[in-house]
Parts: sequence; C-alpha cells; structure tokens
Amino acid sequence: MSAFLQAPREWQAYVERLQRRLPQELPPLLPSGRVLRILGLVIEAEGFSAGIGTRCQVRAAHGRLVDAEVVGFQEDRLQLMAAGDLHGVAPGARVQPLAGQAQGVASLSMLGRVLDGQGIPLDGLGPIPHSEIISLSGKMINPLARSPIRQPLDVGVRAINALFTVGRGARMGLFAGSGVGKSVLLGMMARNTEADVIVVGLIGERGREVKEFIEDILGPEGLRRAVVIAAPADAPALTRVRGAHLSTAIAEYFRDHGQRVLLLMDSLTRYAMALREIALAVGEPPAVRGYPPSVFARLPALVERAGNGSVGGGSITAFYTVLMEGDDQQDPIADTARAVLDGHLVLSRSLAEQGHYPAIDLESSISRVMSVIVPPAQQQAMQHLKRLYSRYREQRDLIAVGAYAPGMDPILDQAVQLYPRLEEFLRQDQWESVSLRQSQEELMALLGTEAAQEGSGR
Repeated sequence: MSAFLQAPREWQAYVERLQRRLPQELPPLLPSGRVLRILGLVIEAEGFSAGIGTRCQVRAAHGRLVDAEVVGFQEDRLQLMAAGDLHGVAPGARVQPLAGQAQGVASLSMLGRVLDGQGIPLDGLGPIPHSEIISLSGKMINPLARSPIRQPLDVGVRAINALFTVGRGARMGLFAGSGVGKSVLLGMMARNTEADVIVVGLIGERGREVKEFIEDILGPEGLRRAVVIAAPADAPALTRVRGAHLSTAIAEYFRDHGQRVLLLMDSLTRYAMALREIALAVGEPPAVRGYPPSVFARLPALVERAGNGSVGGGSITAFYTVLMEGDDQQDPIADTARAVLDGHLVLSRSLAEQGHYPAIDLESSISRVMSVIVPPAQQQAMQHLKRLYSRYREQRDLIAVGAYAPGMDPILDQAVQLYPRLEEFLRQDQWESVSLRQSQEELMALLGTEAAQEGSGR
C-alpha cells in the first residue's frame, strides 16, 4: 500500500470541486457571523442563528477555512467545536454557516480505501469514484421492520465460533485492557469473517497503530474488501466523533445495498471520551466518573444503528472494543455498553501474560443470541465445557500443590483429565482460520457424546 500523504490543500481543493459538482445536494449559504472569543476548545460566535449540529466554516489567517459544528448556545451566542486546527483564528473572524447536518461520501467502489474522520482520503489514491453524499446521522429503523437474528456468522476464531457463536446482525463488545491482544483478535476476524464488506473505524487510537493495523494486522487480503476510517488520538474531538458516525454511515450505505457488512470499531470508549470532551467544554456538568449524562444517551443511539436491515436486505454485524481502565469491568462506559450490546467477549490479562491467545475469559463472556442460532447439542456442549473450565479454575491451587485426591468430585476429575486438551482447543494462532463447522466438530470431539449428554442433564 502506498505511503500515507499529508496534502491538506490538495484535498481541500478536491472537496471544493466535489461541492461544485453536486450543487443540487448543497443548500444555499446562510447569513454569516463573527467569532466573539475562543474559550478552551469552544468557539463563541454571534451575528447569526443556527441549530445544533449545523455545519460552519471559520475563516482563519491567509484565507484558510476551518470546519466547525454548532454544539451548543447560550442566549444569543452560539458555541462551536472545530474539526481542525484553530491556529490563525482571530477575534472577529468570519463564521459562515451551511444549512444541513454533517455529511460524508460513500461509494460501492470505495473498498480498499483509507479515509480520515472527515471522509477525506488518506491513502494518496485520489478521490472516491462514483461517490454519493450520505448523512452522518443515519436514519432510525422501525424495530418491527428489522430482520431477526437467525443465522450464525463464521468469524474464523475457534473459541468464538464454538462457545460464543455470533449471529449475523448482532452487536458484540470486545472488553479489554491495554496490551491483551484486542487489535490482533480484530484483525483475525477481519481476515476470516464471512462478510461482503468490512468497515473499520479506528477512533482515538495512537496514530502509529493506524498504519500497523492496516499493513500488519489487516493485511492486503483484508484491506481488499475493507474501508478504513482513521481518526487518531491527535485529531480534534469533533473529528473523532464524526469518524465513528462516518464508519457507521458507510456500513449503513452498504447494508442498504443488500451487502453483509462487518463493522469493527476500535474503540467505543474513545468515542465516549470525545463526547465527554465536547460536553464538558460547553458546560455540561459531569455525572458518573466525569462523564456527562449526554454521553450515556448517545452511546445506544450509535450502537442501535448497526444490526439487520429489513427482511431480505443486508446486515451489519458489529464489534465494538471497550477499554477497561485498570481491567475494571465496572467502568461506566463498559457497564453501559454491556447493557446495550447483544453479547460481550472479555479478554483476560492473566491469560495474555501466560501467552494464551486469544485471551478470552470463558467465565465472563457471553453471546445472548447463541441459543437461537446453534443446534441444541452445541449449546449443551458449550455449557458443559464452561462448567468443567470453571470447576478446574476454582480448584487449580489445590491441584497445583497436590492436595486434590482423584475420586472426590467426578466433574473435577473430568476437568483435570481434559484441561490440557481444553487449553489447546482455546488457543489459536493469529494467522490460523477455523471455520464454524470445524469449530463445532472439534468441540463435540473434545467432550465426546457422553460428556455432552452429561452436561445437558445437569
């Protein structure tokens, strides 16, 4: 893949040409105002009236235009948040509102492309061909019009396929602290999942990781059917928020064209942090651990946009990573995400430190849709395996010092006997792909018919 380019003037000209080419999509300009003052990250402007979410352009020094958005107001003053660098913006600078909400571009021929949070290409491959204007806010779908989750999705990871089967159209969380392998697991699913289109939203992560994820983890094969939106940590808060919305809007665009979409967003926590940054800047009081109430209202609104479309249409199966600071599962963002998602996979630091990858914690993870999309035999085998795993983990200290005597507990006896094979079953190299059918067969072979029947009777 070609190196990333930094050519803001070139892409600014591209955007202006695109706007001139689509005059029917652009509403007329509204009366302009002026900058009153800049307080922290917020631009206060006056002299015009605009609603929340209205796009604006602020004229900085040397005619440079800074994209901004109305995020609040106080009496007759509007509060704007910039999506670019405020260097050169002076008191009295002109503020030009543009009617309508934030927009982006999408195209059926945009696979393999890398965009920033504003939808501007980062890969140096030129404009997006045959692009269409899309709204970043999406549209609500009547819950009764959605197709129910009835089909399993093969993600190519043995432990997930066998024990936490994902349904097509489900929204799953990937809960992890730093450095436990979440990016590698996302890359495995991106390469191996049965999906027509993969949309990857890298929101608020380190800029160094963007290129590494694309070249080393996603790889050429994964990028060939993917669209990557990168809004790294050094991007303004508004750009990070827009990056999450753009990722979801592009996924919706392909879903509406009947495609099976896999949406990978890394991370939902950074999106929430960007929302917190904006809300605190405009004066909203914090509620829980520094997060204002509006953050907890906007998280479900973003997540609910994923899922199945109408019956017979496309689907969006989404994985959202959730960072647990200090591996705290009671973090307010993690707690909120767990309540609105269709399941969650928790990555264990202790397993990662032992070199056990993927480091999925069987006792803390769950798929809420598995019971309706897999055969009863697999459901019973999964429950029995988790019972054996949990019993062994409870008594592992006694087993390690030789204090456990065989014959005292039949379930523990079986757990001790199967544990080496169980660990081997749960491990998987990042470049290995295990199909759903193969995962099911290996699960049944691991436990055996009698063990599966025993698990179903308890």
